[in-house]
Amino acid sequence: MLAATLGAALAFGAPAALAGTAPVSPSGAPAPVAKAPANAKAAAPSSQSATWVAGTRAYLVITAPGDSSAVRSAIAANGGTVFSNYDAIGVIVAHSASATFATTMRGVSGVQKVGATRTSDVPADAYNPALPANPAQSSTPAGEPVRADMSQIKADQAWAVTTGSASVKVGVLDTGVDDQHQDLAPNFNAADSVSCAYGKADARTGAWRDVDTHGTHVAGTIAAAKNGKGVVGVAPGVKISAVRVAEPGNSFFFAENTICGFVWAGDHGFKVTNNSYYTDPWQFNCPDNIDQAAIIEGVKRAQEYAESKGSLQIAAAGNENYDLAHKTTDTASPNDSTPVTRTITNACLDIPTELPGVVTVAANGSGTTKASFSNFGSGVIDVAAPGSDVYSTLPGGKYGTKSGTSMATPHVVGVAALIASANPGITPAQIRDKLATQANDIACPSDGRCTGTAANNSFFGEGQVDALKAVGSTPPSGKYFENLGDVAIGDNTTVESPITVSGVSGNAPATLKVGVDIKHTYIGDLKVDLVAPDGTVYTVHNRAGGGTDNIAQTYTVNASSEVANGTWKLRVNDNAGGDTGKIDAWNLTF
Repeated sequence: MLAATLGAALAFGAPAALAGTAPVSPSGAPAPVAKAPANAKAAAPSSQSATWVAGTRAYLVITAPGDSSAVRSAIAANGGTVFSNYDAIGVIVAHSASATFATTMRGVSGVQKVGATRTSDVPADAYNPALPANPAQSSTPAGEPVRADMSQIKADQAWAVTTGSASVKVGVLDTGVDDQHQDLAPNFNAADSVSCAYGKADARTGAWRDVDTHGTHVAGTIAAAKNGKGVVGVAPGVKISAVRVAEPGNSFFFAENTICGFVWAGDHGFKVTNNSYYTDPWQFNCPDNIDQAAIIEGVKRAQEYAESKGSLQIAAAGNENYDLAHKTTDTASPNDSTPVTRTITNACLDIPTELPGVVTVAANGSGTTKASFSNFGSGVIDVAAPGSDVYSTLPGGKYGTKSGTSMATPHVVGVAALIASANPGITPAQIRDKLATQANDIACPSDGRCTGTAANNSFFGEGQVDALKAVGSTPPSGKYFENLGDVAIGDNTTVESPITVSGVSGNAPATLKVGVDIKHTYIGDLKVDLVAPDGTVYTVHNRAGGGTDNIAQTYTVNASSEVANGTWKLRVNDNAGGDTGKIDAWNLTF
């Protein structure tokens, strides 16, 4: 996500999930960029489909994964049409102009959830999408000096180890990418590029091109070629694919678009994806809202699908200088019609950045400061990266400067791509762990909103990414197992989270690594045990830490007397009232 014009009020995502920043040309003069108002709609194409009617809305119909033919038939029988479907995750994108469609479908056998994805009509362009423009290209004089943001994360030093492997695919889920740009063309992977606007894959040549400037800028920070021109990306040897999830005319990123993008990423072997947006029209999706509950479920399933196929999602934290760990109000939603002020809680999620398994990125300002616009939050922010005045590629062979967590995120994606290049076969979970362990600690400034330690706090998470350190060692050599499911920890309760281990011969090692991520205020209330398959208990945390928030630590356990295969459990016992939390994730490395 990118910030509003520097010095002005910083919006989280107006007019759509991307705020408007005028890029700066290489000479420093502002380059005008026209942005549509919040309620703008894409113009109807000249050849409008006869199937489109005014009042058509989009819905997610959630079923069990597998054959959805019966539910699809029910959609047709109840005033709807199937626009696209993803049986592997049990998600159907349906269109209907009937005001009773959602209510009726919620009563159909096999339907788990139904939710509208927007509060505006589906544009007619959805049925006959116009191809984005293919801009004429400017030429750039020779020379690509190493810029401050690259030096700051030691990308220039990491290139001596690896510039990235062409076998590593990175997906840019954004407004599209100008694949003809002289600094992007050498690394562009057209075969795996697509438009997912409106929630259906459109693989026509050029459908992936930029309908704004944002995606092209992001792509350059990740992988602009090391070719003596313009700029160099963090990972200039990897391949980038454009997955346009923004709709033309307004750059809205609706849930069905993101779902299409994540499924595409999983099916096309993307090792990492960049997600510098939130899913419109809701800044936060709340599970007690029947429509937003379906959005949460649909996007969550798509993310889990992509990760199960080997893809790690990395996302921007947002630009409203908002504490994501203490949510109170949302004044920006819905942004596709008329926003209203509503009271929210931490149960309401910024999607995709707050989904389990997604790496959440905050922005640094100058050096290791917090960028003034960057969102923050204890237990939410994973890592930080430069996000102010980042110079990168723009459509038409141009270059310019933008600021925002949108600009920080591709730095982290580039580092993740270098990690994957240096460590073939590494899993998404291992990349996620490596990003955290290799980040450089940043202590809290003199700001009461920053809580935690230098090792992990609400402003910078684990710290600022370090490309050189990230490629300087190998991932854990043993087999890795993880449970990303949330388990609520109530007052004076005992809860467990299981991991089933298989395919490991013999006993567990004497150095079994137990990674624990627990979000809980006052960790002195907690006793945390690893329970072996035979019931043997190994205590890793016993009511230490006092009023400190959260446990994010890897413990070493001598489990050499235990058979490795079987169901291991993380058991958490809360021993006092007044503070609650959850097991956010945990893992085992054998």
